[in-house]
Amino acid sequence: MPSSWAAHSCHLLARLAHPVLWFPQVAVFNVPQEAAMAFPHLQQPSFLLASLKADSVNKPFAQRCQDLAKVIEDFPAKELHAIFPWLVESIFGSLDGVLVGWNLRCLQGRVSPVEYSIAMEFLDPGGPMMKLVYKLQAEDYKFDFPVSYLPGPVKASIQERVLPDSPLYHNKVQFPPTGGLGLNLALNPFEYYMFFFALSLITQKPLPGTLHIRTSDCAYFILVDRYLSWFLPTEGSVLPALSSSPGGPNPSPAPRTPTMPFASYGLHHTSLLKRHISHQTSVNADPASHEIWRSETLLQVFVEMWLHHYSLEMYQKMQSPHAKLEVLHYRLSVSSALHSPAQPSLQALHAYQESFTPTEEHVLVVRLLLKHLHAFSNSLKPEQVSPSTHSHATSPLEEFKRAAVPRFVQQKLYLFLQHCFGHWPLDASFRAVLEMWLSYLQPWRYAPEKQAQSSDCQARCVSERWAPFVQENLLMYTKLFVGFLSRALRTDLVSPKNALMVFRVAKVFAQPNLAEMIQKGEQLFLEPELVIPHRQHRLFTAPTFTGSFLSSWPPAVTDASFKVKSHVYSLEGQDCKYTPMFGPEVRTLVLRLAQLITQAKQTAKSISDQCGESTAGRPFLSWLGFCSTDANGSYAANDLDEMGQDSVRKTDEYLEKALEYLCQMFRLSEAQLTQLTLALGTTQDENGKKQLPDCVVGEDGLILTPLGRYQIINGLRRFDIEYQGDSELQPIRSYEIASLVRVLFRLSSAINRRFAGPMAALCSRADFLGSFCRYHLTEPGLADRHLLSPVARGCAARRPRGPRLSLRFLGSYRTLLSLLLAFFVASLFCIGPLPCALLLVLGYLLYAVAMTLLTERSKLHHL
Repeated sequence: MPSSWAAHSCHLLARLAHPVLWFPQVAVFNVPQEAAMAFPHLQQPSFLLASLKADSVNKPFAQRCQDLAKVIEDFPAKELHAIFPWLVESIFGSLDGVLVGWNLRCLQGRVSPVEYSIAMEFLDPGGPMMKLVYKLQAEDYKFDFPVSYLPGPVKASIQERVLPDSPLYHNKVQFPPTGGLGLNLALNPFEYYMFFFALSLITQKPLPGTLHIRTSDCAYFILVDRYLSWFLPTEGSVLPALSSSPGGPNPSPAPRTPTMPFASYGLHHTSLLKRHISHQTSVNADPASHEIWRSETLLQVFVEMWLHHYSLEMYQKMQSPHAKLEVLHYRLSVSSALHSPAQPSLQALHAYQESFTPTEEHVLVVRLLLKHLHAFSNSLKPEQVSPSTHSHATSPLEEFKRAAVPRFVQQKLYLFLQHCFGHWPLDASFRAVLEMWLSYLQPWRYAPEKQAQSSDCQARCVSERWAPFVQENLLMYTKLFVGFLSRALRTDLVSPKNALMVFRVAKVFAQPNLAEMIQKGEQLFLEPELVIPHRQHRLFTAPTFTGSFLSSWPPAVTDASFKVKSHVYSLEGQDCKYTPMFGPEVRTLVLRLAQLITQAKQTAKSISDQCGESTAGRPFLSWLGFCSTDANGSYAANDLDEMGQDSVRKTDEYLEKALEYLCQMFRLSEAQLTQLTLALGTTQDENGKKQLPDCVVGEDGLILTPLGRYQIINGLRRFDIEYQGDSELQPIRSYEIASLVRVLFRLSSAINRRFAGPMAALCSRADFLGSFCRYHLTEPGLADRHLLSPVARGCAARRPRGPRLSLRFLGSYRTLLSLLLAFFVASLFCIGPLPCALLLVLGYLLYAVAMTLLTERSKLHHL
């Protein structure tokens, strides 16, 4: 009997896995029902799951996706709900990052075109995977998502039984059953799918350093763009409908009673979507009212998973000195954390948020989200933009466009940017964060009227219609600009990449009329309070974001000053100390940056001149290996040497334009710049070279000042360091043959030991022969070399070195190649190797005689 049961089980498994092959004459949609009737005791979804798991190991990727599409099309939701969690995890990877799934972040069309096209077709918003989501959505299935994998602030809040402010988590938290471990969220299929999709950007391991993958070409990046275009359309008033969605789209499931007590941040308002539907009496209701919940969910999931890693409450607490001191005590006591009681709330939240570090790929995806949200919000028709036109007849999609950025994104993006500005390394990778910030600051770039504007970027002026956006995002412009200044003052502006970042920020903020808008916003914030007390108290409190975005809409605030104050106080707290962007403190920072820009321009020019001199001043015979090469090498404090003269030109252009834009924004005069430049001592000395770093003379030599350390770190000044040891004992260079250099060193050492006396006697002669020997057997310019220390250069005694023969130049690849080339050219003129060698020796003797006479004449001239 057991063997018969096993045979029937295997047979059924094969039939379920390949319904078309085993039932060619039966309709496909009747296969599961027939199997269930024939074997009622085997009606378990685990058989389908086991079959798909086996196929995932044994079948190629294309065949697996084809089979999955057939299973999704043929099987009912009752059978598919068991495979849904496994399928989502197999695609996006596990939440702990161990399983990578389909590795969408590395999948590129130009590298793996077949797999890429199959995966994109399967995961497309209108593809089989979304059909599965809507199939399960119609049956109101729920799937558990562990709270432990949520972003730090959300996880900490839920674990302390405080409901997060996002409506995404309302009525979804489930208390673990008796003996269960951890809290879970009960998510509908669409939410569950989007949670995994968004978190795969965070939880998966970073890409290996050896893989140079362009993020914008990856399947994950393109999928994000497709989902945004599908669920947040910029054209049309209705979302694209799925033609094959079973049962049609369904509204969001009704909220359930929470299973554990929470101290909520505010009241639970009913969704405006449901109010909109309840007031509809016509059969031909706006289809957008049935689709808007997907758009709302998508945006909330992306914002929560990608931006909510630093809470507003923690940020505001961290501004006070008391909180900073508490955090310092916490850091000092980390080593004893295992033996201490539970952490206080502030310390626990800080511990959660401190460890989060976004990647460059993460930032690029967030920038894509911001750009699309601007285009989405700006797609409102002109008559729909004004708040005065807001009425009950406005469609939910239009209301969502108006509320998407200020209601969902602004607060969390500000905290995310603050975290990046404060924790990102001081290198060129910050460009990704910078462009994300600048994209948010310029919504007019993604407005429909952009195409109608002139192509001349200099003549383009920021329209007054964007003044409310600038004022309601004042901190995004002012405080983050100050944060960028503090970073720019600590970076090497000689580097073209860093110079480009300064240029980009200066160019954006110098757009016509933008600085005036920012100044107007600061004036509105700093003007005296003229509102009545009860209104001031009611509106200056931090706004709550509970309920759906379509909650009871707050009354329109016409007082521009009040809007700006509400924005600043909601993010920084009512006890914040605001630093005006055009005030004296920031102006001082701008002047310091202008000084550094001038210094960097001079440094780049100095490095360029030095490289040109080292190339142009090289004698011709040094290419043949007959003259000693410079063993010190060139100055390499930045990437100018690697990129060449074109890089120097770009750096100079970027810094020149950045300085021009800064002077335009803050009304700096040429006299101010000249005076401050001279005060820092950036003038050049009489030889046209940069001065030494700022230092003072101590007992043991020069001591760097803090300014001198800054100048060295940023490549603004340097000491002239030369190799002053034995030239024969220098490290073997990359252009030398190591074994040959060692052999030649032993040979020359033996000759020097054997003929030390005769060589000394020859060099001591006062006639031409003595001069000729001194030219070849002594190091040229030895007496003229500077000491390592610039102090008391003529006081230190040198160890005397006698005349000696050096054959090291014969171990150079360049020397050997030059000799081979000479013999090859001689062979073309029918000159044999021996006559060629004699000609080379004769030519060198003539050159040496001439150089000896010139050297002796120069010595007599100096005497």
